[in-house]
Amino acid sequence: MNAMQCRMARVALGLTNREVAALAQVSTNTLARLEIGEALKDRTVKDIRRALEDAGAIFYDDGARIGVVLAKELSAATKADDE
Repeated sequence: MNAMQCRMARVALGLTNREVAALAQVSTNTLARLEIGEALKDRTVKDIRRALEDAGAIFYDDGARIGVVLAKELSAATKADDE
């Protein structure tokens, strides 16, 4: 997951920086650093990616395209915001 994919997933899921940071158990500053492209520890990026995937993001990189799509069934974390 790169910085652009992280931002795309967060926005598409309708989650704030604070909400994603809480789900990933990282600081909002750490998430902001990732979203501007700063290098973070692999474990930290994995934690953030897992939180976004658990919320319904699907990351892909097929060699020609890099992006993110949403699962048809979103997690309870994102559904609660819609209600």
